[in-house]
Amino acid sequence: MTFTRIAALAATTALTATAVFAQEDRTGWPESFTVGTASQGGTFFVYGSGWANLVADELGISGGGEVTGGPMQNMALVHTGEVQFGLTTMGPAAESYAGTNPIAPGLQMTNACAMFPMYQTPFSVTALSSSGIETIADIPAGARIGFGPAGSTSDTYFPLMLEALGVEFERRNGGWDDLGGQLQDGLLDVIAFAAGVPIPAVSQLEVQTDINIIEFTEEEQAQIIEAFPVSGFQIADTTYTTLEAPARSVAMWNFAIANCDLPESFVYAVTDIIMSDNERMVGIHSSARETLPEHWDKNTALMWHPGAARWFTENAGATIPADRIHGSM
Repeated sequence: MTFTRIAALAATTALTATAVFAQEDRTGWPESFTVGTASQGGTFFVYGSGWANLVADELGISGGGEVTGGPMQNMALVHTGEVQFGLTTMGPAAESYAGTNPIAPGLQMTNACAMFPMYQTPFSVTALSSSGIETIADIPAGARIGFGPAGSTSDTYFPLMLEALGVEFERRNGGWDDLGGQLQDGLLDVIAFAAGVPIPAVSQLEVQTDINIIEFTEEEQAQIIEAFPVSGFQIADTTYTTLEAPARSVAMWNFAIANCDLPESFVYAVTDIIMSDNERMVGIHSSARETLPEHWDKNTALMWHPGAARWFTENAGATIPADRIHGSM
């Protein structure tokens, strides 16, 4: 097939998809939309920007991802309507609903609604092989540890986890690409990542230098699970070339969120695009293998957007109580 014929076929497919969605009632739909992600070099940025572009193409409207401080800030941005969509994690979502989001203490950010399940965020520790750090216990007192952007899932929970394990450290913040560069230059001793795997910054690091991806011991994992809203997780040995065996970790679920005031038909259409073709999502980022309809029940903190709730009820057999759907009571 020639390039011209391929391009023509792609254009026809795009026009057909746009025509299908054009049949939706678009009353109140925004002319454009933004997805709040996180810092460049992290999974949120790649994943969120990717599905934003996919939805924009399918619906024929302008849309894209925006660099943010991550889950906590995204809850605030979506709640206020500064962005239409965002990505968050169950821990920060629960704190935001309770009014303990450090960005705006006391403000209950209940106008950010669940839209669809994304993937689990594993918590993992990375150091240069030359540092000699191979276990959590090897991290020296006063180690300079990068925890990601201020207010991110990493920055919110990882320092508390390491403190619970007896690690003493100097806390550093920044975007993942920047922290990866600092680790490589010897300005940091450790990076504590909470992001979908493979983390782009870690993949880049292991191409450029020798690194250790440090797993938790069984005892450390059990201690963290007991104290924090996480579950057990194993980072597959196929995730990074550095790994020779699965790495023991813990993880927290991520969800895409929508401003609760967005039209039901709009959010239904967006959810349909994301959840109806997992192969396209995996093409954006491999972590999307978990972006599956059956994971709707992993939402343990957020009210559902009516449009998303209708999609999962009609297409995934979800049983979402009315008191968990925004505006139903």
